[in-house]
This record gives sequence, structure tokens and C-alpha cells, in this order.
Amino acid sequence: MTIIAARRYSAGQAQPTEALVDGLPREDLERGTFDWIGLANTDADELAVVQKQFGLHPLAVEDALNPTQMPKVEVYGRHVFIVARTAAMEEGERIDYGQTALFLGPDFVVSVRSGSTRAHTALRARLETDADRLAEGPDFVAHAILDFLVDGYQPIIDKLEVSVQAMEERAIDEFPEQTTIRRIFRLRRQLRRFQRIIGPMEEMCDRLATHELPAVDHTARIWFRDVLDHVRRTMARIEGLKETLASIVETASLLEQHRQGEMTRQLASWAAILAVPTAIAGIYGMNFRYMPELEQTWGYPAVLGLIGLICGGLWVRFRRIGWL
Repeated sequence: MTIIAARRYSAGQAQPTEALVDGLPREDLERGTFDWIGLANTDADELAVVQKQFGLHPLAVEDALNPTQMPKVEVYGRHVFIVARTAAMEEGERIDYGQTALFLGPDFVVSVRSGSTRAHTALRARLETDADRLAEGPDFVAHAILDFLVDGYQPIIDKLEVSVQAMEERAIDEFPEQTTIRRIFRLRRQLRRFQRIIGPMEEMCDRLATHELPAVDHTARIWFRDVLDHVRRTMARIEGLKETLASIVETASLLEQHRQGEMTRQLASWAAILAVPTAIAGIYGMNFRYMPELEQTWGYPAVLGLIGLICGGLWVRFRRIGWL
């Protein structure tokens, strides 16, 4: 049995009890007492034991074993079934996703963690130091787990923001290279997937914060509302990163067009200046027999002077309008 921890709490204090998961149907506990069972990467046979003991709904158990479920809240009688998605960035800029399913009852909470390396051990230890809060019951534990999962999104966004800001600064100075452009589109694809997977968490948290649900006390809704705020903040940051990545390409393209326009104007200016001696030399290179200027001693310097005057005038004009 892949049970990470299984403890009974009474008035917020952990109780020294024997094995809590034995597959036998259990009696309802007295008020103020509940069990917290934590499982990780379990299989159908192991979860069937927990299902039999805590009376979990078969459809909820089936969903808990499916690692690609979207975040949701389902009500099965007196129990609430919650699916939340986890995310972590282990190496490079690739986001790995996992899932945590919560079975919430009046006197128990069962967490099933799949595909996530962020264990709840430290969270449990921290909660056990605050007996007053832990005494509020399993719905408070469910909130703490969800808050822990949502807080795990922030380091991902922070790391991506650093990368995006660095690319944005470089894009102002020079047009991005092909490797940078490929990275931009790869990040945009990662963010779209992140938004698609994590997005339903907002609706799920909103339902926990605003709807009447069994096993969730009305005083606990404010805590789920706090998780909802964190999710919305994460979604807003994701949207901002997507817009920034799009603006990087757009800004770099505009700057590159401006630079190309400057080069085009410079080339056009020099081409216009060089066209003057080319045209005049072309006229006198046609070898006509009767060209009066050819017989004049001032003909050659006059033509050179004319060429210089026209070219100088064009150069001054182009400088004034900013083409040179």
C-alpha cells in the first residue's frame, strides 16, 4: 500500500492510533475527530481497499486513477470529490504536470497524488503545529492542500517571466535570431497548454468558495476564496506573458522594418546622387559628331562642375530630410 501518511486528529492533535487503512468499513467518528490519509502513485487494487473502508464512490475512484483528469468538483452523497492539477518545472523550460485527487467527507480527507514530486509531508508537519486551525476539520485540510498546489504555480511563472523579460530587452537592440524565435513560439505553446490545464482550477475553486457543498462548512469558504484569488492571479500572469511574447515578435518586426527602411532610404539617396554623373557621362559617351561643348576649352571643367553642383545639392537635400 503506497500510503505516505495516515493519521487521526482530535481537537487538532494527532492521535497515536493503529493502522487506519485496513479495508474494513468504519464507523462515523465523533465531532472534532477526522482521519487524513495520504496516498501517492497508487493503483486500482490499493485504492479499492481505501474505497471499501471510506465508502468512496466508484466513479470518483475511477477519476482519481486517471492522471489526465481536468480540475473539477463532484458531489457524491455526503462526500465531495475534488480533482486538482499540479505543475512543476524541473529542467529547462518544460512544465511537467501531475494530479491530486481529494476525497472529502465529514470526518476524513483522502488525498491521492499522481505524477507530482511535491510531497505533502512538509505541509502536514506545518499544519500539525497549528492545532487551532487543524481542529477546524477536513475541509480546512482540503483548503491547505489546494493552496499548497496553487502556490506551486508561482515559481514557474517567476522563472518564465525572467526569461521573457530578457528576450524582450534583447529584441529592442536587435532582431531575434532563429533560435530565439523558435524559443518564443515554444514558450507560447507551453503557456497555452498551462492555461488549458490549469484554467479549470478557477471554476473549481469558485464552486468551493461560493456553493453549498456537503463536508464543507460555510466558514471555510473564505479560505477557498483565497485559493481562488491565487488561481486568478496566476491566470492573469500567464495571459500577460502570452501578450509579452506576442509583442516581442511584433516589436522586433517593427524595429527591423524601420532599420530596413533606413537602409533603403540611404541606398536610394546614393543611387540618386550617382545617377547624375552616370546620366551626364552617358550623354557625352554617345559619340555624336556635332557636340558644341567638345570644341570649347571650358567644356570639360564645366561639365564636372555641373556634376559636382547637382550631386552636392542632392546630398545636402537628403541630409536635411534625414535620408543620409
